[in-house]
Amino acid sequence: MRIKPIAALFVSLSLAASLAGCGGGSTTKQGEETTSPAPSAAPSESASAAPAETSQGTPDMDFDMGGRVIKVVAWWDMTIPEDNPDNIQRKKNLEALQKKHNFKMEYVNINYNEYEKKVTASLLAGEPIGDIVRLGRNYTVPALVKQDLLWPLDQYVKNEKVFNMKVTNEFYTYNGRGYAFTEDPGNGGSGIIYNKTLMKQLGLKSLQDYVNDDTWNWDTFIEVAKSANRDTNNDGKLDRWGLANNGVLDPALYSNEATLAKGDKQTLDDPKTVQSFNFLNKLATEKVYRPTEGGDWQEPGQFFRQGNTLMVAGAFYQVNDYKKDMKDYELGFLPFPKGPSATNYHTGEMLYQALTIPKSVKDPDKLIYIWEKINDIQSVDDYPGQSYYESVLSSEDDINNIRQVSANAIVYEHGAYPKFPYWEINADLNSGTSPSTIIEKYKAKAQAAIDEVYKK
Repeated sequence: MRIKPIAALFVSLSLAASLAGCGGGSTTKQGEETTSPAPSAAPSESASAAPAETSQGTPDMDFDMGGRVIKVVAWWDMTIPEDNPDNIQRKKNLEALQKKHNFKMEYVNINYNEYEKKVTASLLAGEPIGDIVRLGRNYTVPALVKQDLLWPLDQYVKNEKVFNMKVTNEFYTYNGRGYAFTEDPGNGGSGIIYNKTLMKQLGLKSLQDYVNDDTWNWDTFIEVAKSANRDTNNDGKLDRWGLANNGVLDPALYSNEATLAKGDKQTLDDPKTVQSFNFLNKLATEKVYRPTEGGDWQEPGQFFRQGNTLMVAGAFYQVNDYKKDMKDYELGFLPFPKGPSATNYHTGEMLYQALTIPKSVKDPDKLIYIWEKINDIQSVDDYPGQSYYESVLSSEDDINNIRQVSANAIVYEHGAYPKFPYWEINADLNSGTSPSTIIEKYKAKAQAAIDEVYKK
């Protein structure tokens, strides 16, 4: 599993603030008048006439791309490195495919802060900046697909060995069609990073035992956090804390299989969402978390690095960062505890990203075929992400925890609506405002933000 720069944007919130700080917003507004795209090119006759794909892979095809340069666009250089056996296989596959089908792959790297604006403008003008273009889900569905700017790809993305089928069939769907793909089997991962050394110093029960016993839920989470809030030097002030984050809206949602928006409807009053809001209200009103000292979105991480706070909600990639700064501590990774309506442990993300093919690009079927064959390898890993996970963690329990949440990812839809009152809701929840007041206050505003995108 390769770590990509977007990982630094992964939500697991009170770290949600990092999305605003690092998001790099576009000045292209959804719903503005735009130039109609150029006429679409139909899928190639030779490819569409080929035998149907199966979950085991597409049969080999014979076609000539006529020396075409296939541009792959992202906010980092996606050139295949030769840094491990899997990537060496991919590089060899690409070289053989370029020779057989007479094309050249070119990788285009655009600065993240300019990315959304540039690629969106190129799509709206019918002059896409590349043939295969990485797009964030939050500005793609529904804003771009409803304007018929991207090819539906679900009829070509069938090889379950290569493609992450959740991306095509779940995360990037609109009106029953899938508009994106990726060979990356991971769906990110967030949860609870915890200080095992401090846990032992405080004499607490092993947090992994709660997972093993299937009792790691919101109630036990609050009990653990409260039990770690201690005055160890008897000066009348707490000097040990249970939870570094002073707000965990996104984890509270995904851990209960809840949402703020689904399709063209707000879901603030959905029973699962109400449960999540009640949980957050309890954290705030019972002062479960470590009080803020007026810091920014990085404050929870700064607190955790001090070694006096047991848990921080965060993205898995941050484990390595913490380990570098906390060499005297043993760290572990847990799922965020399950809410009462959840059937599994989950992770969640608002800024998910994947590959798309603009509608004015010809031969989408051949492009998907090429991508499939590049990535159709015999991995040295026994399971997706093994090499990466084992480079970060030594505990089998910790590794199983990240594997479990990654397999059950939820991608939020509320990020697709520029005027959705996410931050207002978050602030009110963190201040202890009652869920009923919040729902009544923001329901209409949330629906209006969704309507602005869906009805244009």
